Amino acid sequence: MATTAGAKKGLWSTIRRIAASDRISGLIMLGFALTGLVLANLPATAHAFETVAETHLFIPYTNLDLPIGHWAQDGLLTIFFLTVGLELKQELTTGSLANPKAAAVPMLCAVGGMIAPPILFLAVTALFSQLGPGEPGTLILTTTGSSIPFSEMSHGWAVPTATDIAFSLAVLALFAKALPGSIRAFLMTLATVDDLLAIILIAVFFSSINAWYWFIGIVMCAAIWAYLVRLKKVPWIAVGVVGILAWIMMFEAGVHPTLAGVLVGLLTPSREMHGELSPRAERYANKLQPFSALLALPIFALFATGVHFESMSPLLLASPLVIALIVALVVGKPLGIITTAWLSTHVGGLKMAKGLRVRDMIPAAVACGIGFTVSFLIASLAYKNAELSAEARFGVLVASLIAAAISGVLLSRQSKRFEKTAAAAAADAEDDESIDGDGIGQPSHTTEPTTPTEHPGTLADGTASVEIDFRH
Repeated sequence: MATTAGAKKGLWSTIRRIAASDRISGLIMLGFALTGLVLANLPATAHAFETVAETHLFIPYTNLDLPIGHWAQDGLLTIFFLTVGLELKQELTTGSLANPKAAAVPMLCAVGGMIAPPILFLAVTALFSQLGPGEPGTLILTTTGSSIPFSEMSHGWAVPTATDIAFSLAVLALFAKALPGSIRAFLMTLATVDDLLAIILIAVFFSSINAWYWFIGIVMCAAIWAYLVRLKKVPWIAVGVVGILAWIMMFEAGVHPTLAGVLVGLLTPSREMHGELSPRAERYANKLQPFSALLALPIFALFATGVHFESMSPLLLASPLVIALIVALVVGKPLGIITTAWLSTHVGGLKMAKGLRVRDMIPAAVACGIGFTVSFLIASLAYKNAELSAEARFGVLVASLIAAAISGVLLSRQSKRFEKTAAAAAADAEDDESIDGDGIGQPSHTTEPTTPTEHPGTLADGTASVEIDFRH
C-alpha cells in the first residue's frame, strides 16, 4: 500500500513538473493543435474525427445539447479560464498589477497591442475587398472561390487581439535562457492585462443576452461561492456544485460560459487567512495548473484546429483572411506594443524597469503575436460561417507559428548578446583582481563591467520587482 501511494505521489509530482514547464506544456499544446489539423484532413481519419467532434452530449432539463467539440470549447476551457481568474486575482492583490504605477508601461502596452492588430486586419481585408478579384466590397476565398462581403469578413476584427501567454513563455524558455528576468516580468504583466482585456472583449462583443432572470442566479452563485471559499474548512462538493450551476446559468443567460471560471476565480481570497501560509487563490491556481495545461488546453487545441478543408493546399496561405490575420498578429501586435512603450516613456514620462530600454522589448513583443488559445475561441465566436471560422483558425495557427519562429530567432540572438556581455564582465572582474607581494588579491577598480546586473527587491506594497544596472 505504501509503495502504491508513493508511486502515485511520484507520478503526480512528475505531472506537476511537466505542467509547470512553459517549454514542455507549450510544445504539447502545439502538438495537439497540429494533430487536430492533420486528423481532420487525412482521408483515412477525417470521417472518424468529424464523427467524434460532432457527437452530441446533452444534460436533461436544460438547453445544454452540444457536440463534443463544443464541450471542449465551452466546458473544458472553463478550467483554463478559472486558472486565469485565480491568477488575475492574485496579481491584482499582491502581484505585478497591485502597483499600477510600477506596471503602467506594460499595462499600456497591452492596450496598444490589442488596438493595432484590428486596425491592420480591417485595413488588409478592406484592400482585398477593393483591389482583389471579385466585385468591389467583396472578398474571394482562394480555396473554394466563395464570395464573402467585407461586412461579414470584418466580424473577425477581434480574432488577432489576444496573446497566448503559455506559448509566449514557452518560446522564451526555449530561446532566451540568458535574458534578464525583467523582460520576462514585463511580458508576464503585459500578458496578464491582455487576458483581462480579452475576457472583457468576449463578454461585451460575443454575448447574446437571453432572459434576465438567469443573471439573478449568476449573482446568487457568485455570492455563495465567495462565502464558501472563505470558510475555514471549504466544503468542496458544495463549491463544485455552485461552480457548475454558475457555468450553466452563464450558458442560459447567453454569456460565454467559460467566463463563469473567471468570475468565481476573481471572488476567491488572495490573501492569507485562517493561519494559512499562502493565499487560497495562489494554491488553487497551482493545483489546477496541470489540468489546465495538460488536459483542457491540449484537447481544446485538438478540436479547435480540427477543421476540414475541401482543398488542403498552399492556396490557403493566399486567402485574404489568412493574410490579414498574419499581418495583424505578426506585424500589428509588436508594432502596437513597441509604439505604446516608446510613447509612454518618451512622451508620457513613464519609466520602464531600470536598465531596460524600449528596443530590448522588440523580441518579446514579437512573441506576443502568438495568438492561439483565446484567438481560436474568438474565431469560433466571431464567424457563424463554418468556412470563415475554419480559415480564421488556420490563419491564427500559421500566424502564431510565424511569430514564434521570428521571435525565437530574435530572442536567441538577444540572449547570446547578454551571455557574451556577462562572459566579458566575468573576464573583466578577474582582470581587476591584482595580486600584491603577499599574494593577497586586491580589487583595482580600474575597469567597469558592462553587463547588466539584476537586483531583485520588493516594493512598499509587497510587489516583487527587478532592477537592472550596469555598475559594480
